[in-house]
Order: sequence, then structure tokens, then C-alpha cells
Amino acid sequence: MSPENTSSTKVCPNCGTRANASATRCLVCGRSFSGTPAASTNKAIQNPRVPEITLSLPIALGLMTVIMLISAAVVLVVVRSTPIGTTVVTPTVTQTTTPTFENSPTPTETLTPMPTFTPLPPIEYSVKSNDTCLSIAYGFDVSPQSIVLLNNLAADCGVLSIGQKLLIPQPTPTASPMPTSTLSAAQATEEACDKLQYRVTSNDTLSGISANYNIDIEVIKQYNGKTTDTVFEGETIILPLCQRRPTAGPTPTPTLPPPYTAPSLLLPADGAVYTANNESVTLQWASVGTLRDNEAYAVTVEDLTEGTGRKITEYTTNTKYNVPVSFRPVSDSPHILSWHVQPVRQNGQDKEGKPVWDSAGAVSAGRVFNWWGSTQAQPVINTTPQPSATVTPGS
Repeated sequence: MSPENTSSTKVCPNCGTRANASATRCLVCGRSFSGTPAASTNKAIQNPRVPEITLSLPIALGLMTVIMLISAAVVLVVVRSTPIGTTVVTPTVTQTTTPTFENSPTPTETLTPMPTFTPLPPIEYSVKSNDTCLSIAYGFDVSPQSIVLLNNLAADCGVLSIGQKLLIPQPTPTASPMPTSTLSAAQATEEACDKLQYRVTSNDTLSGISANYNIDIEVIKQYNGKTTDTVFEGETIILPLCQRRPTAGPTPTPTLPPPYTAPSLLLPADGAVYTANNESVTLQWASVGTLRDNEAYAVTVEDLTEGTGRKITEYTTNTKYNVPVSFRPVSDSPHILSWHVQPVRQNGQDKEGKPVWDSAGAVSAGRVFNWWGSTQAQPVINTTPQPSATVTPGS
């Protein structure tokens, strides 16, 4: 194959396309050729275009495969470097709108309509003997003037004729007053309490304000909804003047409780007999109620047979008392012993430090029992209580 003949062609200086030597315009870029004969093809031509890289199809596919593998490797590395369970949160900017406040209409108080009364028609009345305007008005509970005006009578009502027809106005009923709300005791006390609005200064403390106005600090905190003792300059607090502590003065005399009723005696039965073998006698009575710390029962036992006023008085808070064996008679004959109980209240001490007791209730009825003092020549005793004389306590 012979080499291409280049002497019959020319090169476009703009795009480097070869054209026939007789061509006047480049078919690629459209440039017009001048009449100057084409330069020799052996001379190097300056190409202003970007160099082109021509790849075959297998090489292009191989490069695409390499790029895809590199991308997959990068994604795998990023996924493995992220801890499991970590959620990537994309912050979302939320636009905050300015709230629009609408003024609610002020509720108006609805007044309760007062009841209206329809006037009642007058009553027709026939005048009887001895009737006067005053007597008729009194009978129908109206004023005489209303009868005079309704019937066009003279001002002094004059003399009425028997059988004369008069119109008697019916009295207008009086409307009942509307019920008023009644405050509770707590609300009434709160309404009656005088309050002072105090403005805190720079040197004020809550304890100082409490001391100056003689109001307990806890009361001030409660009225003002405070949980601490801190106050601030310029703050306004409410001082309930009705809650002031009482000022020091004479100690009021304590009011004594009402007196107790007389205790009811239970055992022994009235007239019971005890032998010398009984080393002690137990007396029992019913309680008059819960005794206070300074109260007790005064139990008095007296030997009536002794004749010298042999008597003992003991104080106990229980409802029973054991007569000591030392009080048992020592003679061979039986002795009659009386006993009674009275509630008492301690009222100080004497010079020896012994309590002083005052009466705190009524004295019980007296009872007696017989007690033998010796076992020698002791007769057989009927255990059935025998009636005995009534003994007045304290006699």
C-alpha cells in the first residue's frame, strides 16, 4: 500500500482537519482558507485543543470496577467505625411562633330578677249595720284611707248606708327578702381580722418584724405563702394583727373541773362479818371517772366500838383498799367498823412536805362491817349480813 499523498491537501489552522488543496472552507469548524498555498505538512502544527485520551472498552470497564470497589470499601470502613446502637440525629430547626393572647371577655354578673306581684282586684263589700270605714279597714287589714280613695268618699268617710257597695283593696303581699350567704365561723373570723400591708426595708428580717409586731413568725409565713424566713427589700408582706401573741400579764386562775359524784360502794356488803382469821379486809367501790394527776380517793375507816375515835384515812388512785391487819381489833369481842370513800384533789403541801387534800366530789354512803379481834371463845357467826344502823360519814 502506497503512502498517502499529502501534497494535494491542506490543514485547517484552527481545528487541524485536512481538506483538499482546492477547498476554500473547513468542513469541521467552518473557517475560510486564504489564497496562500497550504504549508508543508512536514512542519509541526501548534494544536490549541485539550489533549484527548482514548481508552479501549476493556480498560474503561476495569477503571469503573476499581472506582466502585474503592467506594464500597470507604462505606464499609465508615459503618464499622460507628458504634452499634448509635443514632445519628439530624437537628431539626423548628420555628417558634410568637403566641397570640386574646383577651377573654370579663364575665358580667347576672342579677337575679326580683319577683313582681300582680295587683289583686278589689273585693266588693256590702255595708252592714254599725259599719264604719275604720272597722271595715281593720277587718280587711287595709288602711281606711285606701277605702276612701278607691270609693271616692269624703275624707272623714262620713256615714255609711246599710247595703252600700264598697270596693275593698286587697293588701299587696310583701316580698320576702333575698337569702344572704352566711359565712362559716372560719370565714367570719378571717373577714374580721385586721391586716396590715408592710413594706420590707433594707435592714428588716422576718424575725425582727415578728418581734416588733408581736406576731408569731410561722403565722406570718403562712399568711404570705413563705417556706423560708427570707424577705427582700421592697417586698410587701401581710401582717394579721388579729394573730398577735397575748402580752404578759397576771396568770389567770385555772378553772377547777366540776365535782365528782359520790362513789358507789361495792364490797363488803353492809353488815358483813369477818373473823379473827381474816388478817385484812378488802374494800371496793365503783370508779367515778378518769382521775387527773393530782386527784385520788380518800378512804376513811373508823372503829365505832372502840369509843375513842380510832380512825384511819388513806389515799389511793385504785378502786379498792386493803384495811391493814394492824387496824384489826385486839379485844375478844367483835367491833363494828364503818367506812366511806370521797374523791379528793391535792392543793399544795404543808410545812412537813405532806400533800394537802381538798374535796373534789361528794362523799359516798357509809357502810359497816364486823371484825373479831381474838379467836378465843369466838362464837359461831351467821355469815348472812344483818342489817345495821346507818352511819353518817365523818361522824
